[in-house]
Amino acid sequence: MAARVLAVCAHPDDELLGPGATLARHAARGDEVSVLLLSGGAASRATRGEGRKAVEEQQRRLREASQRVADTLGFARVHHLEFPDNAFDSLPLLRIVQAIEAAVASCVPDVVYTHWPGDLNIDHVLTHRAVLTAFRPTGGPPPREIWCFETPSATEWSFGAGDPFAPNRFTDIGDWLEAKLRALALYESELRSPPHPRSIDMLRARAAMWGSMAGLEAAETFALARQID
Repeated sequence: MAARVLAVCAHPDDELLGPGATLARHAARGDEVSVLLLSGGAASRATRGEGRKAVEEQQRRLREASQRVADTLGFARVHHLEFPDNAFDSLPLLRIVQAIEAAVASCVPDVVYTHWPGDLNIDHVLTHRAVLTAFRPTGGPPPREIWCFETPSATEWSFGAGDPFAPNRFTDIGDWLEAKLRALALYESELRSPPHPRSIDMLRARAAMWGSMAGLEAAETFALARQID
């Protein structure tokens, strides 16, 4: 039976960097995949000297890219919120929780993917907390599974500031890795050159590294937050 799958991510491109090939595999198998992006993903760049109009244009392009990604990989929908980029800690957590609850009220997901709580990026940390709160087991039917994914350049760069990523699920993405990487190219402004973790070469190498740990050519990995059997 088809499942309803939801990825709740802090920024545009997070839905690909962590679980992108796995989400594409879900969609190809007939699952209904929805993506919720909590931030436009570029506003903090204004503090680095970029003008407001330039940042607004970047956010527009990121929003358009996220929709093209969804169309390319067969996601049913992508929904955008406008929380301040890299400043989720300036908001009451309850505000983020309630926004997630409202955005997914009609989705009722069976499987949820979100950020690992030990990331360096504060938006990722608070997204994780808000997701667990929004999907606490009260009221309607809770998701059967909640999985945490790594985000290259945010998870491994915490250097002890948070718990190290400890995956216990390896998803075979051998048939989907190249589709993920082609979709990531749509986020042109977010990619970097090697050896940066958000480069195509390093993402391919990361998938191969995780795959080698499970006897696979390529894998994405996840840590279980909650499962109802």
